[in-house]
Amino acid sequence: MSIGTQTHRNIALFAILAVLWGTSFIAIEVGLEVLPPALFAALRYDVAGAVLFGYALFAAEDWRPRGRDEWVVVAVGGTLLIGAHFALLFSGQRYVTSGVAAIVLSTSPILTPLFAWSMLPDERLDAGGFVGVSLGLVGTVVIALSSGSVGGQLVGVVLLSLAAVSWAFGTVLVKRLPGNPPVVPMQAWMMLLGAGLLHVVSPVLGEPGIATVAWSPLVVAALLFLAVICSAAGFIIYFVLLDRIGAIEINLVSYAVPIVAALSGWAVLGETIGSETVLGFVFILTGFALMKRRALVPFVQRLGVRTGLVAPDAVGDYEHDGVPADD
Repeated sequence: MSIGTQTHRNIALFAILAVLWGTSFIAIEVGLEVLPPALFAALRYDVAGAVLFGYALFAAEDWRPRGRDEWVVVAVGGTLLIGAHFALLFSGQRYVTSGVAAIVLSTSPILTPLFAWSMLPDERLDAGGFVGVSLGLVGTVVIALSSGSVGGQLVGVVLLSLAAVSWAFGTVLVKRLPGNPPVVPMQAWMMLLGAGLLHVVSPVLGEPGIATVAWSPLVVAALLFLAVICSAAGFIIYFVLLDRIGAIEINLVSYAVPIVAALSGWAVLGETIGSETVLGFVFILTGFALMKRRALVPFVQRLGVRTGLVAPDAVGDYEHDGVPADD
């Protein structure tokens, strides 16, 4: 396969992933009209975990974690990355628009290095990194204080910020732990464990049971879209791209998702995004660029070469889709 063809396929997969994860916020809005948040999240990952587990049985060499270390990774990931994260996300989105929810969650890639700085000795933040974290936090505060963009519901932004914290902390903690189970089975087990925890949390929060839900074809479609398309299929696309283009470039999807969420929320639900929210997003995006500036330079160079805006010999050796150029 030629480099150009591979690049076009990667761009197409990136766009598909951004659309899937961006429109997921609309599906969440639809489901939350009749489903309580923790129960809704639990049902999503019941289905997603089962689908991904079936895929793992078919595609993975080892379908279950081995040993205590790998099970600890699954337990931590299921608790923080699925259980806590999505309980907070679904609860928070009851108070804000789809676009605002996606923008607040886009702080996760900024918060992750902040936790890594204290927990992973090899990933220290420099001065620019601290400025980037600060800008990201400023952006979140701007959004939280903007009554026009969140309808005065500060609680929604707080819950979503905690969801971003849970995801960032969980990501770093999973990386720090010694266990290293296969990726697809690990995620399937995390989803199933997280779903189980959410089923426990739901009645504790006083949510009504599943028997009281007024199911409709639209709500069922929203649940299946979230579980099968956004979670299971989206996860597979994510890791295909992670292998092909690397962590820095795939992390950029976090900043394409809010744009898709805002546009789709406007087109489908009639939601609006205020100027303060846009300003907050600019702060967050600038903070990410500052933190990842060294890694983004080669990406920008490659992008310029691929689009013909920069001559290959103008940037020296560069990479094609993550493969170093020959000497």
